[in-house]
Amino acid sequence: LVNRDGLRSERLSLGIGDDTASFLPRPGYELLVTCDSMIEGRHYLPQHISFMDLGRRAMTLNISDIGAMGGTPLYALISLGLRAEMFVRDVEEIYRGFIAELNPFGASIIGGNLTRGAKPGDAILVTGYPGQAAAGFQLLLQTPNDPSLARHPLVTIYNRPSHRAHLGKAIAQTGFAIAMIDTSDGFLGDLGHICEESGVGAELFKDKIPVSEGLYDAARILHRDPYDFFLGESDDYELIITCHPQHVALLCSIAEKCCAAPLTEVGMITGSAPGITLLLPDGERRPVKSLSWDHFRSANDPAE
Repeated sequence: LVNRDGLRSERLSLGIGDDTASFLPRPGYELLVTCDSMIEGRHYLPQHISFMDLGRRAMTLNISDIGAMGGTPLYALISLGLRAEMFVRDVEEIYRGFIAELNPFGASIIGGNLTRGAKPGDAILVTGYPGQAAAGFQLLLQTPNDPSLARHPLVTIYNRPSHRAHLGKAIAQTGFAIAMIDTSDGFLGDLGHICEESGVGAELFKDKIPVSEGLYDAARILHRDPYDFFLGESDDYELIITCHPQHVALLCSIAEKCCAAPLTEVGMITGSAPGITLLLPDGERRPVKSLSWDHFRSANDPAE
């Protein structure tokens, strides 16, 4: 299927069907990429292996693939599927195992969503309408009672998410985006990542939060506040961007030309005081806690 329907780059020297892919980023250089996984019960028995050894084993599998191609490990991206009952300390032990195998090569674990750090006074912008995916998911849960909800537009948005890769590239090329992250963990959670990494706080303007007609309709059906979806667990893959206030209009015009979704100014970065506040239309300020996705919280635990 991939060979028949997919495109093959001229720079690709070894593609699908092998443990390791190889491509030529530029003449004289060859880059190797591998992705090997381990499944509990098939590749290891959890009752007979320590978490650190589990990490070492998983990393060794991938290092072996690179070595078989004559390569040297440089970087590692990590993807984990964890049991709900695992503790953070257990995950830390797994990572110690990863690092123990990478260190002899001078290789590093990489990955992350941030471009640069946000600064106090920066404007906070967001593309589209965060919260729609979460509302679509909640509508799906109600389909046994009302099958027609499966045809709601937000269900389609949940099942077939869009990305903003083209817009992200266009905005990055201006040099005016100070920090940029996608909302894979929910708007509030990913804004929190920016604040934590940058050592700043944030203030959101409730009357500027973009809420689509579809989200209003879904909230009515679900008897929920639409703003809860915006601030909650919703993997919409929109972009949060911070920039100097004088660059807001330019970035919004780029978004208008690049994609159909709006780019909306929803708040500002504040000083070093931690936390995010919500400025209500009457001037009252309320602290808001993250309702966003937490990989180490059980699905049955209430959001903070």
